[in-house]
Amino acid sequence: MAEIDVRPAQRGDVRDISRVLAKAFYDDPVMSWMLPDDGSRLKSLTRAFAGLTRHHFLSRGGSEVGLSGGTLGATTLWDPPGQRKASRREELTMLPLMLWAFRSRVPASVQVMELMEEHHPEEPHWYLMVIGSDPSVRGAGFGQALMRSRLDRCDAEGVPAYLENSNPRNESYYLRFGFEVMGEITLPDGGPSMWPMWRQPR
Repeated sequence: MAEIDVRPAQRGDVRDISRVLAKAFYDDPVMSWMLPDDGSRLKSLTRAFAGLTRHHFLSRGGSEVGLSGGTLGATTLWDPPGQRKASRREELTMLPLMLWAFRSRVPASVQVMELMEEHHPEEPHWYLMVIGSDPSVRGAGFGQALMRSRLDRCDAEGVPAYLENSNPRNESYYLRFGFEVMGEITLPDGGPSMWPMWRQPR
């Protein structure tokens, strides 16, 4: 197995981060429901993840990338405790990008964000919004290296972690890291489900 280096995400990583996440989430049930056009989904996701990374997550300092041989294979986008909500300026900066990415599906994406907000815990925690690896390196340990990096810090600081699982196939993966299912978020209009998951520090 190749050696994987984990380091904080940097501005120069945005293009690679957005490409990796777009490929990782291309077949995700929730993303496929929000962006049903197979032909345009990859481009839309790339634009959306680039905007989120550049205008929100980089300034929080909690996101990380996994590299092997200098190639970025996977990434995590984390919000530190108390820094999850976007500022008004961030919202205004990201709005044109999101309108372009989601177009006619903007109302559906807003509904998803509102449902996620309703279920979000109040207790301070690290929030894992996204973890994804390039399909070409899946199973090579990138995700595990990234999860261990942040969760070890959670344990050292005595802080819980939280995520929403959008793919039922990934539940056992998160359970292995100590996350527990808290409930179910059902998307409207016959959409798929998401599962909020919480991890107590060890």
